[in-house]
Amino acid sequence: MPAPEKTPTATNATRRTLLTAGAATAATLLTGAPTAQASDGTNNTRSTDITTELSVLEEQHRARVGVFAHHLGTEKTVLHRADELFPMCSVFKTLAAAAVLRDLDRHGEVLYRVVHYTEADLVDGSDRTRAHLADGMTVEQLADVAIRYSDNGAGNLLLREVGGPTAITRFARSLGDRVTRLDRWETELNSAEPDRITDTTSPRAIGGLYRGLVLGDALRRPDRDRLTTWLLNNTTSAARFRAGLPATWTIADKTGSGDYGTANDVGIAWTEAGDPVVLAVLTTKPTLPDAPYDNQLVADTAKLVAAAVS
Repeated sequence: MPAPEKTPTATNATRRTLLTAGAATAATLLTGAPTAQASDGTNNTRSTDITTELSVLEEQHRARVGVFAHHLGTEKTVLHRADELFPMCSVFKTLAAAAVLRDLDRHGEVLYRVVHYTEADLVDGSDRTRAHLADGMTVEQLADVAIRYSDNGAGNLLLREVGGPTAITRFARSLGDRVTRLDRWETELNSAEPDRITDTTSPRAIGGLYRGLVLGDALRRPDRDRLTTWLLNNTTSAARFRAGLPATWTIADKTGSGDYGTANDVGIAWTEAGDPVVLAVLTTKPTLPDAPYDNQLVADTAKLVAAAVS
């Protein structure tokens, strides 16, 4: 596959995604794999230092770390606990916005419709939606603040638009993902208990979904561009991907956080040469229910992975 053009702006970065639209979508990524490995793009799988380094990070942070990374230029892949379940948390908001674009909006009539709500509809972490209690917000504005600021009220209002949490599960299944599931609303979905299977995904599954939505044909071209722009404008990963990945890379991502120190970041990054890298980092601390979010763990993981796939 030829390398897409390198562009630093949000508008041009979406143009770059169109050049990779022929890339395989989510379903192509949902195959079995060993727990931890790095592949050089050939038929041979080789052990690398990164698997050891990720295990060291887990010990240092008393955490469980899941990684799926695939560089579409070098064809290098890093997998670590790639098929294990992790709490999904707010990375579902990208899927909710995508479901609105694909399943509800045809000619802008849904995106531009104003949604009115009350204080009773809002939960903790709803600053952006709370500021518009008097006038409401359009569906497009809700999707924007759900992704850009991870506004929980906006996340729930998007869920209401598409039919509730289980609609996200159905959306994932329609894209070939048999793993990702959403069962509850904000903020309960962030409880992140170690043995919970509801409200979970795996690094490989969620990475595959984001690849299909941003680089593949899961959405129509205008919707893919719009979703990518929302992800490029994300403000919540300054201490995660944007701290760990090279400063010359362009990043379109979404974070998620929950109890047990759960800290996630998932998205697409473009190298300085313009090659897209699919990257999902999911972390949680199963023995520490009150642990704070560990941004540094996500950043350090992203730094290791970026070096390994480049």
